[in-house]
Amino acid sequence: MGMHNWGPKSLLDTARLALTFSGRLRKKHQDSHGLWKHEAMQKYLETLSKEYERVSHLLNAGSISDFEEKSLKRRHADLSPVAAVFQEIKEAEREVQELEAMRKELDSRDEKQLLELALEEKETLDKKINTLCKKLFQSLVPKQKYDGSPVILEVTAGRTTGGDICQQFTKEMFEMYQNYADYKSWTFDILNYTPAEIGGLHHAAAQISGDDVYRHLKYEGGTHRVQRIPETGLSSRMQRIHTGTMSVIVLPQPEEVDIKVDPKDLRIDTFRAKGAGGQHVNKTDSAVRIVHLPTGLAVECQQERSQQMNKEIALRTLRAKLYQQIIEKQLSQEQSARKLQLGTRAQSERIRTYNFTQDRVTDHRISYDARNIKEILSGKEALDKLINRLLEFSEVEALTEYLENLQSLERGGS
Repeated sequence: MGMHNWGPKSLLDTARLALTFSGRLRKKHQDSHGLWKHEAMQKYLETLSKEYERVSHLLNAGSISDFEEKSLKRRHADLSPVAAVFQEIKEAEREVQELEAMRKELDSRDEKQLLELALEEKETLDKKINTLCKKLFQSLVPKQKYDGSPVILEVTAGRTTGGDICQQFTKEMFEMYQNYADYKSWTFDILNYTPAEIGGLHHAAAQISGDDVYRHLKYEGGTHRVQRIPETGLSSRMQRIHTGTMSVIVLPQPEEVDIKVDPKDLRIDTFRAKGAGGQHVNKTDSAVRIVHLPTGLAVECQQERSQQMNKEIALRTLRAKLYQQIIEKQLSQEQSARKLQLGTRAQSERIRTYNFTQDRVTDHRISYDARNIKEILSGKEALDKLINRLLEFSEVEALTEYLENLQSLERGGS
């Protein structure tokens, strides 16, 4: 049937795309406009366009059963945005060709003013085509089922010698995601916050809810590396650059997650909440830690003043983690032959470096450099631009892989 039946239909498929993203992006990628020019893409889009015309004709003819009409209307709704954008791009390209022909004539007549106008119009059309290509590929790559889900985001400081840059960096990263949630008008509820002694952060977790949260954060999971001169201590006086790491884990929270947990398998401890940065510290044992004895998984929650509410949140987090383990086990079995880094191993792979001395952030998966670390860490437009670049590249790579599979099938059948 085409790309619209190709998209992920389960959390396993969603995780497969997210966890194999790093590996697939090591291939030589193309941008959106480059992929549009791909011969297989043109052939595929022509096929979809003809199918759209055929479906439209059948619906207008009216000589079909109610069952066929219902099925065709669904397909028509799927193909309509693709066909519309496809025709828009082709029309814009025709205008570009006309301008190119006009430019050659103007060159020969040396009409500079008209030539400048033609060049400006061509630049505008090129930008329009690029935007339409992105829109087209978003239509072709189906929205993953769990892209709209809330997430549990966890940050954990790594270890380093001769400084506490990991804890400080972890705090900055957690605040970055908190600011990003505010920028996207999401809800950011802190579930756990374990501060370090000198003002940094050992570990924290938050539930983030809103529109398309998992879609935007699913590629943030992994190891983030920092390179900087510590602000305090001997290293700061010696101007020595230290390297540290922190890890991010992003767990989708689909509503239908139903993992049964036997109360006999749980050890539940209570303790006093430490509070986020020393705020609203409780004098009662309202914080809850739950250990799942068969797996050793441990979760904590100290967000609420009520011990019962903290227990319910911790249990929900535990179910999400147990569900994630099931997904990772299936992925490891399914993909082991391809020798891809999967499951929890993908979390240990360095995905991004924040070099403070060079004021540069590098995402290693897409070889993308961004200047002005403070802008990125502010969690606003600069971070959103980086995340959207990741999403665009993932769509291009997914489509490229799909087209390669189509070509392989065609060669095999010829």
